[in-house]
Amino acid sequence: MGLNREIARDLLDIKAVQIKTNHYFTWTSGIKSPIYCDNRLTMSYPEIRKKIAEAFVDLVEKLDKKPDVIAGCATAGIPHAAWISEKLNLPMVYVRSKPKGHGKGNQIEGQLDKGQHVILIEDLISTGGSSIEAAKALQQAGANVLGVFAIFTYGLTKSREQFSEARLAYQTITDYDEILNLLIEDESINDAEYQELQAWRNSL
Repeated sequence: MGLNREIARDLLDIKAVQIKTNHYFTWTSGIKSPIYCDNRLTMSYPEIRKKIAEAFVDLVEKLDKKPDVIAGCATAGIPHAAWISEKLNLPMVYVRSKPKGHGKGNQIEGQLDKGQHVILIEDLISTGGSSIEAAKALQQAGANVLGVFAIFTYGLTKSREQFSEARLAYQTITDYDEILNLLIEDESINDAEYQELQAWRNSL
């Protein structure tokens, strides 16, 4: 089993990813969904978070251009960015969703110099909006954003379109299809539920 598939299995085992076809979750955006992914849970499992850091480092090492700085998207991307930057011995910053309302009013915390290459770390990509806004804040500060890395993506059409419009690359360790394949293998969902889950994703 490859590391990416192993991490998908881990997310299911610790219930970071949950499926409910009979009672949809409501996301912050208002979208009704049969799946909910809470990768913040991975912080509480040292062996799993180590695997995630290793998988992120593998993605970084495959890049043609290497980052000078690792950035974490507040809040769930921050711990993973810290573990990756430690492994790579690189500086780290993090990006708030909006500038702080007091003190220096920073949106980006940490030392970031113009022209530096940055990888932005997220816990998951749904529609892509928050990741893209964080990446734009880095770009406005003069950084060259090489891409966004996340643990998981739902694979929504809207996210692909938004990243394309923003001219931003993104990669994830695992994704919705991998999760569905594991659920089918485990017989945790039947064929009708599988078709419903595919239809839901393809509708967005």
